[in-house]
Amino acid sequence: MQSYTIGQAARLLGVSPDTARRWADAGRVATHRDEGGRRLIDGRDLAAFSVEVGQNGGGAGEDDVSYTSARNAFPGIVTAVKLGDVAAQVEIQAGPHRLVSLLTREAVEELGLEVGMQATARVKSTSVHIDRA
Repeated sequence: MQSYTIGQAARLLGVSPDTARRWADAGRVATHRDEGGRRLIDGRDLAAFSVEVGQNGGGAGEDDVSYTSARNAFPGIVTAVKLGDVAAQVEIQAGPHRLVSLLTREAVEELGLEVGMQATARVKSTSVHIDRA
């Protein structure tokens, strides 16, 4: 049976390692330690937990669930917001990827986007959509 580290599980679940660690600490998913002392999650347990997380909107409350048809998600941090009279430009650093989205000023204000906050860039075709984290 394949086992996964907390970091690997976090990537598969689409959450931060800290979130995966908190879930393990709270007993939401079972872990065991390898010879080196690393916490591991059995593949079957992770598969079952991932279904639970998916059904519960990523572990977030119902109000936090986001529905979208854009599947290419790049969670990251907002590094720049340039506001014009009508349009805006938002830059997100998602790991090694720098994504730039042109959207309306109104959308940026409604999302409350600011430098330093977490956000997810969703890419579909040639459009980049921004979801607030």
